[in-house]
Amino acid sequence: MAVTIKQTEAAPAAYPAVPDGLSDKAAALDATALWQRIETYVAHRWSERAVTWIAEGPGEWVPPLAPATLDTVEVWHSDAWQSVTPPPSPVGGYELGCGTYRIAATVGAAPVPAAVEEAFRRLAEYLAAEKTYLHRPGVSSAKFNVDGLEQEATLSPAWKARAMQLSGAADLLRPYRRA
Repeated sequence: MAVTIKQTEAAPAAYPAVPDGLSDKAAALDATALWQRIETYVAHRWSERAVTWIAEGPGEWVPPLAPATLDTVEVWHSDAWQSVTPPPSPVGGYELGCGTYRIAATVGAAPVPAAVEEAFRRLAEYLAAEKTYLHRPGVSSAKFNVDGLEQEATLSPAWKARAMQLSGAADLLRPYRRA
């Protein structure tokens, strides 16, 4: 099996539109940052951009991001890159020979599936929600006094770091995860 040793991914010209149905607080969040957070969690892209991979063969190589359209494939030979056309493999990748390859591709395609839009909504709403009362995702301990109507909640220090999981967005993004 060929191995990807480097990936250089350009930023897209624009990220997908913000899904409808967000609260005012969630809509005020930086949509680019939310899309970037989702994209680091999955191996799928919905905005077109250029990607270059350096891979070493021999063996089968499958693009680590989808959907990918290969533009050029070059092999390092005698101190220079030489263009090659690798044969397709039976599982949707390419058969690379011995050597180091530079693979340039265009990655990303619209439309954004409904499940991914819902994951965006869940993540945005979770990050925008007040984190000061009981029964909120991320609360690690709670204390309340019924007679005095006091309440206290302590957030886990990792509530933002685990936002993808605690919001439920991660469950919706499973089909798009890295292999």
